[in-house]
Amino acid sequence: MDQLALLFIVLLGAVISVPVGDWLGLPAPVLMTLLGIVLAVLDFVPNVDIPPDLILPALLPPLLYAAVRRTSWRQFAANKRPIFLLAVALVFVTTLCVAAVAHAVVPGLPVAAALALGALVAPPDPVAATAVAGQLGLPRRLVSILEGEGLFNDVTAIVLYHVAIAAAVSGEFSVWRAGLDLVLSAVVALIVGVALGWGANKMLDRLGDPTLQIGLTLLVPYASYVLAEELHGSGVLAVLTTALFLAEHAADADDVLSRLAGHTVWDVVDTLVTGVAFGLVGLELHNALRTASSRWHELLGWAGLVVAVVVFVRLLWLLPATWLTKRLHALRDYDEDIPTSWRETVVMWWSGMRGVASVALALAIPLKTESGAPFPDRDEIIFIAFGVIMVTLVVQGLTLPWLVKKLGVRADTEREKEFEKQLAVRAAKAARRRLREIESVEDLPEELSEQMLRRAFDIGLRINPQIGDEERREAQENRVRRIRRVRRIQNEMLSAARHEVLAARSEPGADPEIVDRVLRHLDVRSLR
Repeated sequence: MDQLALLFIVLLGAVISVPVGDWLGLPAPVLMTLLGIVLAVLDFVPNVDIPPDLILPALLPPLLYAAVRRTSWRQFAANKRPIFLLAVALVFVTTLCVAAVAHAVVPGLPVAAALALGALVAPPDPVAATAVAGQLGLPRRLVSILEGEGLFNDVTAIVLYHVAIAAAVSGEFSVWRAGLDLVLSAVVALIVGVALGWGANKMLDRLGDPTLQIGLTLLVPYASYVLAEELHGSGVLAVLTTALFLAEHAADADDVLSRLAGHTVWDVVDTLVTGVAFGLVGLELHNALRTASSRWHELLGWAGLVVAVVVFVRLLWLLPATWLTKRLHALRDYDEDIPTSWRETVVMWWSGMRGVASVALALAIPLKTESGAPFPDRDEIIFIAFGVIMVTLVVQGLTLPWLVKKLGVRADTEREKEFEKQLAVRAAKAARRRLREIESVEDLPEELSEQMLRRAFDIGLRINPQIGDEERREAQENRVRRIRRVRRIQNEMLSAARHEVLAARSEPGADPEIVDRVLRHLDVRSLR
């Protein structure tokens, strides 16, 4: 088997793991990691030959961009305290605790190398957390916090990692220089992210064609990441800033076709890249296995201690952090999402899975220092890092669905239905307002005006039937049945038309381009 065949197997697994995961009630990223582990231990499967410094730039930008599309800047701003406590403060605390334990138990491990280990295992994976949380029906407030933590903790961890690696390679470390590097990295990333977001937004308006617009959105995350890294900024923060800017400013309410096509394309990209990323996590297991050789007992002991530190520091941090957030929430009327019970806090604790970023950072550790000596304890660091990744991702990922079910943590469906009802009412009112504006400048027949008024109300009623009284709901249900019947017949007619046009494609003298153009018109008509 060669590398190309292996890539095809991983991509196929990424597609199949989604329905299999739904059927088994398990997260697809965890299944892909297990697939990677199985492939890694097979003799005929080749070792993955990807330069470590390309893993993050290749996989992280599209994953981050896809995740940000599901949220908004206001959601981050509303949850700034919980996100700060988890994405910044907890990463610092975990890094220091892991470094202290590793420096104490691993003979001869320098402090800088121990800090690098702490930084690369500190951030929970944003893709794993959101993918797992999204499938379990967790309360939206928990999903929001996990998404915010996952998206911003990589920024902190990667900057700490680079500072620690630089200190280990050069043999010099300055707290003030490290703090300055952290601030400058964030400032550069924010400037690059906003500038690229503004420029991409202007280009999207000029392009017009949905195909070109979607193509541009596929390139923008990579451009933002690479440009920020070239200017010594945080590529992760730059991608987040660009994506948030576009999410807030690039939405055209009437651009239906681009929105539908864009969601479809990014869903495909998200599924495939996520599958490849977590398949790679499992496939890279051979590095850890090769490192262990005859030192299994010693290395497993060190890895077990670090795993315990990573897992329990998160719990010991979450308990007071949640209490503090609740106290501040009670003292002031903040509109933010917080865990409301110890059960939700436990679910948040067990959702701290490590993944793609930790793998990439572990593999990116340099082979030598500036003096030409081997990087101190590089093999040991890689083995410990993979131990943390495998335990947190596989064990926690496989048991999280059971834990959520056991604790009875579920989304507040009544609150979601109420919000949906409010949106339905707002949509219907907006349609009626627009109708009144049209009536003020156009002379509409009374019959047409009444018909349009009924349709304006139907806009909200179709979104949520609960906004109407019993008589209107019954009338709406009858209309829905009638519309469904009409739509079924119309779809069958359009299907016959599409089959006829498609058959003409293989006829002598037929122009395939014209056939495809007509077929596209029929496809668009089918969406209405």
